[in-house]
Amino acid sequence: MSDATLHATSQNPDDFAVQIADQIESFLVAVTEVAKGDEPEAAVPFLLLEVSQLLLAGGRLGAHEDIVPDERYEPDLGPEGDVDELRENLARILEPIDVYSEVFDPYAPRTAPVPARISDDLTDVITDLRHGMAHYRSGRTTEALWWWQFSYFSNWGTTASATLRALHSVLAHVRLNQPLEELDGLDTDQSVGDETLEFEAGRVMAEEIAGPLGLRPAK
Repeated sequence: MSDATLHATSQNPDDFAVQIADQIESFLVAVTEVAKGDEPEAAVPFLLLEVSQLLLAGGRLGAHEDIVPDERYEPDLGPEGDVDELRENLARILEPIDVYSEVFDPYAPRTAPVPARISDDLTDVITDLRHGMAHYRSGRTTEALWWWQFSYFSNWGTTASATLRALHSVLAHVRLNQPLEELDGLDTDQSVGDETLEFEAGRVMAEEIAGPLGLRPAK
């Protein structure tokens, strides 16, 4: 991509910056709507779709050559927006399957799984994306692209990928009618190793997870 394209001020829908911004804006709006809880039965499938589409934008940013911002120091955007209410609403909607286990770096030897929450992950990703969107809306297109690319590698790419795997796992267990180990007692404040991931809770069939989320297990 030429420097002229990166610095273009027109809203040509074919422009790389416009396409990335549109995909990110779509994700921000969609997750905010899911968090309202108007359609809890569609929460998991819809989030799976939206996170998948966001990671397409991330992949495009990751494959792009390094984007260099116009200014040496990032302009001050003021305080970050509060995401606590959004996080709490997502946690309530996703309560049956909010906590999952994740390995942060698949290339680190003998890395132990750690507990994470989908609701925390989504709001963490949203915080990064909103930061870049503030630059974009202020007309600092290159700054926005630089931030989205940098934070994709440093944070939200990994976080969104882990969230996608968790959402995919839930749907796979439901659609394939496979047992799913209950996550009761697993908390993100715990330090979890291999042995402690053998949960003492009983087994939960996929339909017990599907019920509260409005999903339909395979027959």
